[in-house]
Amino acid sequence: MLALCERAGLASIDRGPLAMGLLSGKFGPDSRLGRDDVRGSGAAWLTAFDAEGRPKPEFLDRLAAIREALTSDGRTLVQGALGWIWARSARTVPIPGFKSVGQAEENAGALAHGPLPVERMAEIDDLLGRS
Repeated sequence: MLALCERAGLASIDRGPLAMGLLSGKFGPDSRLGRDDVRGSGAAWLTAFDAEGRPKPEFLDRLAAIREALTSDGRTLVQGALGWIWARSARTVPIPGFKSVGQAEENAGALAHGPLPVERMAEIDDLLGRS
């Protein structure tokens, strides 16, 4: 999709760039969301959470593997995740959700850090086995 946007001169709007909160680091293997939370609804389009509202272990493992790389340079985990998105394409506009003023401020704080540096992106690719 990013390549298509580049070729066509379009922007990519990323809804849910924090994987429904998973990339905030607030969920662990014992977390379980209720059925009244969309993440616990079992909807087929939810990839990071299972039908019982638990974060999928493979996603938690990947996050653990890259946590240090995302939080480099004084970034929070959220700010690192947003910086990763910006580093993939200058045409990408992430729209992170928030439920509090603190979360909104943390999201906005990502702007001060900007995209992750190229070497950090390469490190993340290596950690995820994508290189």
